[in-house]
Amino acid sequence: MKRLFGVIGDPISHSMSPMMHNNAFENLQIDGYYHPFQINPIDLPIAIKGMKAIGISGFNVTIPHKTSILSLLDRIDPLAKAIGAVNTVVREGNELVGYNSDGFGFIQALKERWKKNVANEKTLIIGAGGAAKAIYYSLAVEGVKYIDICNRTKERAQALVDNCPFPCETNILNLADASEYLNEYTLLIQTTSIGMSPNIHEIPFSLDKLSPKAHVVDIIYNPLETAFLMEAKKIGATTQNGIGMFVHQGAIAFEKWTGIKPDIVQMETIVLKQLGG
Repeated sequence: MKRLFGVIGDPISHSMSPMMHNNAFENLQIDGYYHPFQINPIDLPIAIKGMKAIGISGFNVTIPHKTSILSLLDRIDPLAKAIGAVNTVVREGNELVGYNSDGFGFIQALKERWKKNVANEKTLIIGAGGAAKAIYYSLAVEGVKYIDICNRTKERAQALVDNCPFPCETNILNLADASEYLNEYTLLIQTTSIGMSPNIHEIPFSLDKLSPKAHVVDIIYNPLETAFLMEAKKIGATTQNGIGMFVHQGAIAFEKWTGIKPDIVQMETIVLKQLGG
């Protein structure tokens, strides 16, 4: 009997995870199957009980369940608890344990595409939502000393910083100030939905003062190259989209479930094929 894995969300039909993980199972000759489960938020408590009852080996969690699932699991990893969101659940004995691999997936992709040691990079994160929080906390755990945050509402960004249990020096900026002092940063991370299809011509703010030595990441991957990354590239900065983060967070989950590292290149190829890239 195949080991069962999956992803829960609402909606879920757009997810690229099933094809990515099932291809990895096949390539590694693992007797497993990954299935998408569309679960209405009202039904989440009974769905998690059902997952445990049928003996599921692990599953991913996406919108809108990343936060609401915390109270339904047996244990939560300390980083996931600090972030306040779970995107990966692993069956450990008879317990369902929650993890968050988004931030470390981002860091692995960053190290792969840019540089191995990012601790001394002056960093600016745009946005203060769930993805920004996972990236901010994970960078702080990684030892990055200076991480500023800009957001339309300073209060939300301040709450993110105030609740972080890991040491980091941070200034909260509005969008205008971030644009003005942009040349101070060597790493720029765009975590909002600005520029996502179909609004592909939008950018958070002007990049006129961006340093050409900076590395600019946009965690969006549809389109594969946002207007934000196009502008950064024109200035001379190196750029990176969200494919790497998506693939690496999936690979971290896969290894937690199976104990085996999947082929990252093959996983990325599958995702790019699905996106038409």
